[in-house]
Amino acid sequence: MAKPFSDDLRERVVGAVTREGLSWRAAAERFGIGISTAIDWVRRFRDTGRLGPGQMGGHGINS
Repeated sequence: MAKPFSDDLRERVVGAVTREGLSWRAAAERFGIGISTAIDWVRRFRDTGRLGPGQMGGHGINS
């Protein structure tokens, strides 16, 4: 499974969109991430005020 992106990168992407007024596409190109990733990060920040990654992997169902 891939590692989540750093909090620093998330902060820079969200800041570029929210403070600098860059589009999601422009921010994604600037930082070398996917457009959908930039959209997800900005939406998560606007909805929750948090930048950290969501849960990775399953939900821990034990057999």
